[in-house]
Amino acid sequence: MDWLNLESKTVIVTGGSSGIGEAIVKELCHLGVNVINADLQKGDFVHEKLNFVDTDVTSLDSVKQTVNTTLDLFGKIDGVVNNAGINIPALLVDEKQVEGGKYEIDKSLFEKVFDVNQKGVFFMSQAVGKELAKQGTGVIINMSSESGLEGSEGQSIYAGTKAAVNSYTRSWAKELGKKGIRVVGVAPGIMEETGLRTIDYEEALAYTRNKTVEELRAGYSQTSTIPLGRSGYLSEVADLVSYLLSDRASYISGVTINIAGGKTRG
Repeated sequence: MDWLNLESKTVIVTGGSSGIGEAIVKELCHLGVNVINADLQKGDFVHEKLNFVDTDVTSLDSVKQTVNTTLDLFGKIDGVVNNAGINIPALLVDEKQVEGGKYEIDKSLFEKVFDVNQKGVFFMSQAVGKELAKQGTGVIINMSSESGLEGSEGQSIYAGTKAAVNSYTRSWAKELGKKGIRVVGVAPGIMEETGLRTIDYEEALAYTRNKTVEELRAGYSQTSTIPLGRSGYLSEVADLVSYLLSDRASYISGVTINIAGGKTRG
């Protein structure tokens, strides 16, 4: 017996082709969920319960089309996981470079990260939320980050967007709870390596922290700040998300759950 009883529910996962999103998609499919992977690229995972819909979360028209496609396929939506996000490390002030240097925040970088991480969450939550309100039930899960709770050197725009998402979670839970809808945030900490950790990302982050890429990589394995003594597994985040989507979590709403092995500011 499936303890979570998610079989035949329908869930949209944005950014489900890689990283945490792919882990969530895989777990939901294995639990019998009808999954819509709303991403710009299809990804390698194939499953009979998985449907790919080309989606640009920064485009309201694209988001609405994805919601309509989901309704055409399954007639309902039970939940959405707002996972799509980007992170471009850069400094607020880089005194080593002339203004507009490669690793200093500019208007274009700010807007690019904001559009995906905040506007995309708003567009999809509103489009899905309207359908959930008609049904009088459903779950919106907003993927955040430990950096949204703690801040992050060299990643202030990313951290800022995730802090905003945390506030959306609290606010929308107050609004939508009256309509039978739960809104929950999930904030992963230091996770196992994925293909999203590119050399461009590592070079940028290393620069903002005045380290070499080798020193940065060595730091990944340093778990002294994590009481459980290790990085998290993507499957552990997927397990948490699956639970929160289920009726077993029916009284959890308006909070962002930090899944970081006990790591906190202290």
